[in-house]
Amino acid sequence: MSDFIHIGKLVAPHGISGQVILEHALGKPVHFKGVDAVFVEKNAASFIPYFLEAASAKTDTLTHLQIEGVNSREAANFLIGKKVWLPQADFQKLVEKNSPLALLGYMIQEGGKDIGVIQEVIEQPHQLLVTINYKGQEAYIPLHEESLKGVNHPTKTVTVELPDGLLELYTENTSE
Repeated sequence: MSDFIHIGKLVAPHGISGQVILEHALGKPVHFKGVDAVFVEKNAASFIPYFLEAASAKTDTLTHLQIEGVNSREAANFLIGKKVWLPQADFQKLVEKNSPLALLGYMIQEGGKDIGVIQEVIEQPHQLLVTINYKGQEAYIPLHEESLKGVNHPTKTVTVELPDGLLELYTENTSE
């Protein structure tokens, strides 16, 4: 699953010819040039490739997709609400380098120590939350002006200063 990056979800059908609207977090208008397929989540960790016939960016976060074999509004409705993923290589071609999603795969560091690799980016109104695997547990790390100390793109690291006790929350109840 780490070879795939979650970029957004299909939010609505468009028109009567089977087009769907993809809401994504790639940080710029995306026409999916050079991308043959998107992967739609059937269930956890199970993806089905859907081949693209056409893609048209409407905003920084919305793209209309025409998917091969989806030729009616009814067929498009079947896909609505599903998460969309891209292979790592296609994701790197499309993501805006300043987009929060570009932090996927970066190492979180505090006090010079590696804490964990960013697995997911969750955008909220006043902060970002990133998830990492910390000592076998999924941990949520807030990134906002007080906690984020720096991002080093060449070394793919994010330096943070976390509130006291935050990481301990994820390790206290592991023995139960």
